[in-house]
Amino acid sequence: MIAAQHTSPATTAAASFRHAVLGHSPERLTEIYQDDVNMAVWRRQQSPPLLQEDARALLRAGGLSDRRVVLRAASDVDRALPGIAAYPHLAADLRLLTEMFCCLFDLRSCGLRMNVLRSEMCPKFHIDHVPCRLICTYTGPATEWLPHEAVDRRKLGAGSQGLSDADSGLYPSPAAICQLAAGDVALLKGEQWAGNEGAGLVHRSPCVPDGETRLLLTLDFA
Repeated sequence: MIAAQHTSPATTAAASFRHAVLGHSPERLTEIYQDDVNMAVWRRQQSPPLLQEDARALLRAGGLSDRRVVLRAASDVDRALPGIAAYPHLAADLRLLTEMFCCLFDLRSCGLRMNVLRSEMCPKFHIDHVPCRLICTYTGPATEWLPHEAVDRRKLGAGSQGLSDADSGLYPSPAAICQLAAGDVALLKGEQWAGNEGAGLVHRSPCVPDGETRLLLTLDFA
């Protein structure tokens, strides 16, 4: 993820009226195309138990180091992640999400990244300089985010003047911080989406408690 740069008040004002849409149907993800939406979330009511079991078994086996690969088809998952076939429910979900992502954005290929995290990967709130990114946390705490109206974008990146998010005035109070759940499939609109300059979703990695491990999938335009 790429830390945000300072955004001018004029840019912030021009990017008004963005919101997130969340629902229990995968069709919610198509709403990312709406101009006033900067995050669309498919809330799987709970991460399917067999999927969670596969993810935890993979972590216990130590069978996955951080991986970043370009996939040209959903079937490439098995080739790109050697040994993933031993975890059929997780492999099937990776193929499903890859196929959905490529179909939704009419992509011939996408970039897949799997991260095993025992600490925050991106501990400060930031925006992504990409058109759109899919994220799904399989185990551990999931991504934290801020509603568009709760952010003072002048305090992102260098605008924080070295202060923590809590002290910089980026958001009004800790109560403004929202969090996804494990198993949620989220599309985060970034700064490079046409017409979304100054309105990329502001988010950060969560704190990972001692003894826990976070398994995170991200998909990007290749």
